[in-house]
Amino acid sequence: MANEQQKNIALLSAKLVALGVGMFFFAIFVMPPLYDAFCEITGLNGKTGEQYQARDIAVDTSREIVVQFVATNNDSMPWQFRPGVQSIRVHPGQPVDVIYHAFNPTNKDMVAQAIPSVVPFKAAQYFHKTECFCFNNQPLKAGEKAELGLQFIVDLDVPPHVNTITLSYTLFDITDSVAPEQVAALDAAGQLNK
Repeated sequence: MANEQQKNIALLSAKLVALGVGMFFFAIFVMPPLYDAFCEITGLNGKTGEQYQARDIAVDTSREIVVQFVATNNDSMPWQFRPGVQSIRVHPGQPVDVIYHAFNPTNKDMVAQAIPSVVPFKAAQYFHKTECFCFNNQPLKAGEKAELGLQFIVDLDVPPHVNTITLSYTLFDITDSVAPEQVAALDAAGQLNK
């Protein structure tokens, strides 16, 4: 009887481990592409899209919008990451420059990727990034600090009821997914030493 209980416990343990591994695989490799596709189709989560090509447009000085900045780290990211300012007031059509600060306190070279999100979700289509550190991987050597630039424009067509826009970045450690040759190439090009 005890032998049968041990077999049942071992079988249950193996199933639980397999379930855990399956859930991890699903969360890491399957969910992100599904989530991106869902956000692209529905417009949810305020994804801000690709780089916006700035053009000469008028500035609506009769209106001000508060833009708030938030920076968070994914659970596995040990860097210090924060916006230079918590919020600013902007006029629709006005090009604005903001700096985020990053610091790699570890003793190893790392590469990060920032993922943006805008709230309210419907405001994302009116928030245009002309330059952004989120367009590229962000490599930092051990102990290195960097100022990460962002330039954006709030569209003139932003709806009248939108008075506040919150731009949030989540920073992910992608060091293990970047090929060692790419890290070496970044280092050789001086991009690991900003």
